[in-house]
Parts: sequence; C-alpha cells; structure tokens
Amino acid sequence: MRSLIFNPFSGAAGDMILGCTLDLGADREAVKELIEASAPVSVDIKEVVKKGIKALDVRINVPEREHARTYPELVDLIKESKLPSRVEASALDIFLKMAEAESLVHGVDDLEKLHFHEVGQSDALADVIGSSAAIHSLACDSVYCTPINVGSGTIECAHGTLPVPAPATLELLRKGKLYFRGGNEQKELLTPTGAAILSHFARPVETFPQGRVISIGYGAGDTELNGPNVLQGVISELDSCLIPDMIEVLETNADDVSGEVLGNLFEELLAMGARDVAIIPATMKKGRPAHIIKVIAKPEDSAKLARKIIIETGSLGVRVIPTRHRLMAARRMESLKFEIEGEIYETAIKIASDSEGVLLNISAEFEDCKKIAKTSSIPVKEVMRRAEEAARKLFF
Repeated sequence: MRSLIFNPFSGAAGDMILGCTLDLGADREAVKELIEASAPVSVDIKEVVKKGIKALDVRINVPEREHARTYPELVDLIKESKLPSRVEASALDIFLKMAEAESLVHGVDDLEKLHFHEVGQSDALADVIGSSAAIHSLACDSVYCTPINVGSGTIECAHGTLPVPAPATLELLRKGKLYFRGGNEQKELLTPTGAAILSHFARPVETFPQGRVISIGYGAGDTELNGPNVLQGVISELDSCLIPDMIEVLETNADDVSGEVLGNLFEELLAMGARDVAIIPATMKKGRPAHIIKVIAKPEDSAKLARKIIIETGSLGVRVIPTRHRLMAARRMESLKFEIEGEIYETAIKIASDSEGVLLNISAEFEDCKKIAKTSSIPVKEVMRRAEEAARKLFF
C-alpha cells in the first residue's frame, strides 16, 4: 500500500506542505500553473538549505495588500476557478474546516457573515489549492501524520495577542484528532492553514508505520529556527494492507469485587468507548481469588476509562501500557436479508477487509441471529452459518 506520511517535527504551514509535496514528485509546473490560474498570485519555487537540509521553498507573491475576505467569497473564488473535481472538493472542505473553527472560537453562528483575516488572503488560497492538487497527484492510497510540533509562547494577530497554538488552530487539531506537542521554540510553528490541510487529508499516527521508503521530500518554512525549519514527507510502501491504529492497554488487578460489579463495569466501559474489555480470573498473594481487568482503548479515552475502573473497583491505580501501533482490518456493518425454510429474515453482518478492499472475514450479528433462532426453532449456530454463507455470496 503506497502511503504518504507527513512528519512535522518543525511544524507545518500551507507553503511548507506545498513545498514538501512538490519535492516528493508532484508536477511543479502543473501545480504552479493551476495556482496562478486560480488566485491573483505568482509562484516562485527554488531549492534552499535549512540548517544543512536541502528543501523546496515555495513563495506565493501577492501583488498588493488585500481586504479580509468572507467565507462565502472564498467559496465563490474556488468554484469559479474550475478546478479538477477532487481538488475543488478538498479545497472547499479545508476552508469549511477553518470557517467552522473560527466561528466556534469567535462565537459567530452564521458562516455567511464570517470574515477571514490571515487565512482569507490570496496566499492561503494558493497554499490550499496547490497542496490539494499536489497531494492528489501523488496518488497515494492513504495519508498519515505523526505528532505535530506546534511551538510555544504567544503570537500577534488581528485579534490581538493569542497563545500558541492559536485557538482556531487548536480547534482544528481537535476536530482532526491529530496528535501534537509543544516545542522549545517560542514561535507559532503550526498555522491554521497547515492544520486544516493536514486535518483534511491525514490520519494521525504516533510513529512511522512499518514499510519501505520510496521517496523523501522537504518543504521549507520561512522562519529561522535553532533546528531545520522544514516539513518532512515520506512516500512509503507499507508492509501490510492492514490499517495502522494507535491503542493503549489499561490493566489493573481487582480483588474483593463481586461478579455483579465486574459485569456492570464491563458494560459501562464498552459504552464509554473502550474497544474491548477482558476480565480474567487470577490468584493473588496468600491464595486470594481476584480478577485482572484489561481494556483496549484509544489514547484519548484512556484517562476517563481508567477513572471509571478506579471508581467502580476501588483500585488505587491502573497500568497504562502504550502500544506503538496495531494493524487492523477495516470494518463495516451491512444489513442482510436471507431465507430459512421459506421465510425471509434480516440480520446485521460485520464485514472485515483490508485497505485495498480485499475481503478478510464475515460474521453475523449474534443478537440478531439469536432472535431468528427463537422464531425459527433452528439452533443459533446454524442460523449464523446460513447468514454468513449468504453474505459471502452477496459481498465477496
């Protein structure tokens, strides 16, 4: 599986993403022509060296100071540009993400009245259109992003002095579920435009997925930092067609907890977002019977699930075991109608496939099959077998 992985160890901005993807092999002239035909700008592309790393520097030249555009004005500009359909769809979604973040932060309910300041200029429009075109042209099956260095300190903008990351940028990180961290540099290293582009295209990963590198690119940032101010991008052939997924395993030992409490905890943890729960009988010191509670969770859910375990069991602590990544199948639910002895029944079917759509497994929903078994007087195991057999003929 061919994947594009962004590694923003020095942050990310729209021009850095554009430079990085052009350095990775996107057609420079084609992207430059598309940008200049879509926005009132000119584009200069050159190679520079940032603290010993060769990178591509993209300069968007805006001829004069512009007024702050409204969100509808930007939408009209994009639609009037007659962009390729995928590029237009991406550009519109990226600006919608920025508009929603700005409206939430500033309390503007009507997007029609929302004014963009820094991100409403022609250079931001060029960055978004150019980056969208370049990423699509690389023809990768998936796009990932490692944790982003957002910088630290404060910035001056149209709304005054704001903390880093700026509120709208932080909202974009939240909506995109992107991992991020503060840095030693007292500067803004992640811009709202950079956050919105990554939020649209990339899925978060904590580390590089295992694979073989095909090409490497670097996009240069404007500011001089203590280290190289570049955005690293890697095109990699991943070793598996399974999907990387970040998880943590929560674990604690519980003695003197009744089966009823454990059963209720099991259901509560699943309802709160746990991916899986296992409660394993164990023997503790002095021969006391106990249970080991194991929970698979997304990192962002670990704290609330650990708190629930402590409250319900009286445990004094929960071990959090980080897992670099697991590989999982893509899963979806489908509704299946099938026949048993002349009667039509319906059940949910879980279908597992890899990232290329190859079918890996099919399983019938147990609760649905149990109801069918009671109605039809056929053993539930046989109902599940017939449902899965019908599903394989339909979905394989």
